[in-house]
Amino acid sequence: MADAPVRSRTPRRRLTALGTMAVLSLAAVLPTACASQAGEPTSQAKPVTPVTTAAPTTLPPVTLPPAPKVPAVTTVPLVPSATPSVHLTPPVVPSAGAGPNLQEVAGERVIYSYTGLTPPAALLTIIRSGDAAGVIFFSDNISSEAQISTVIKQLDQAQQASPVHLPLLLMTDQEGGEVRRLPGAPLLSEKQIGESSDPQTQATDAGTSAAQNLASVGMNVNLAPVLDVFYQTGNFIDQFQRSYSSDPNTVSTLGSAFITAQQAGGVAATAKHFPGLGSATTNQDTDAGPVTLPISLTQLRGTDEVPYQAAIAAGVKLIMVSWAVYPALDATRPAGLSPVVVQQELRQRFGYTGVTITDALEAGALNSYGTTSQRALDAALAGMDLLLCSSGQVSQGQDAAASLATSLSNGTLPQPAFAAAVNRVNALRASLS
Repeated sequence: MADAPVRSRTPRRRLTALGTMAVLSLAAVLPTACASQAGEPTSQAKPVTPVTTAAPTTLPPVTLPPAPKVPAVTTVPLVPSATPSVHLTPPVVPSAGAGPNLQEVAGERVIYSYTGLTPPAALLTIIRSGDAAGVIFFSDNISSEAQISTVIKQLDQAQQASPVHLPLLLMTDQEGGEVRRLPGAPLLSEKQIGESSDPQTQATDAGTSAAQNLASVGMNVNLAPVLDVFYQTGNFIDQFQRSYSSDPNTVSTLGSAFITAQQAGGVAATAKHFPGLGSATTNQDTDAGPVTLPISLTQLRGTDEVPYQAAIAAGVKLIMVSWAVYPALDATRPAGLSPVVVQQELRQRFGYTGVTITDALEAGALNSYGTTSQRALDAALAGMDLLLCSSGQVSQGQDAAASLATSLSNGTLPQPAFAAAVNRVNALRASLS
């Protein structure tokens, strides 16, 4: 079926709302998980030393129906050492039943959305079946803190009835300033924080208050902070005051302070939009249409990507990859559909072992990339862990999950890489329980 109209995640059209069971381990039936890699872009830049993050909490193994064997992927390493792997340890909770089916496993990589104040029955059914990783909330889903708290309790009850004994990832964009879906903190925008007399304290306070606000209504993931380093005053990311600074070191310091404080409060942080939207001009909006950012590899790595190394060192749990095209890395595909960007630049070069999440799968930047089903497959092949289906149509998430299940069954999606992705997602979920 055709994609639903874009439900924009940018503040231009969506301002503030103010006024399984276990980690999937397929060791019994699959080879060791590995990430595919493509060729390295030419550069004289020195490699970044990978940052090792803490091994995630892991859960008991499950068994999937076997899928056809697929050819091994030829890899070309970016750095001498391999990307750090996800280490599995003894189970935290007992395994339920005979194990998941393919639809359930595929659903554990999909974030759903809905319109209005009441979650539809179809979404509750999907959650009870264990076929969803989580839900994203927008301003039109929230009338008050009491109302959204009641909704989240309803979603949690549905999840408790499912065979997947892990909490849902319940998320929103609570960046501060103009971009807030919930009433209240953080009140200051990133730019206001960056220009304040004590920006590091303000960034820490913003992270702490964001965690308190989200946790008070039952949410456990914030799609913040923005780590884009703005190039021009008033450009796409600066016009809504979503960037801390035009100085990458300042963005690194303040973003890391926000991440550390927020995650100390029990709410996972999301660094976005890798490898950076800071050079996008005022009208270059990936929600609206294709965006190409023709900055050099030296500039990309010396400015835009700098805050991500700091965020990874701070232990950020999620990184959102942008839909812009970066010719310095991959001239043919948006970043979130590019194995060069996701697997080589982010995972290999930076050594990132956490969860990756797409931007909105319905974004205008992907208009030439087919249906939801095709986009979901391409994102998974690129190495994205979570697919953000934020159109407000439950059917969008169903289409994405069905595409993943079919592609896993027929061997289009290699099982080892799929298992590694679900491991990362479910370890994140377990860490938030």
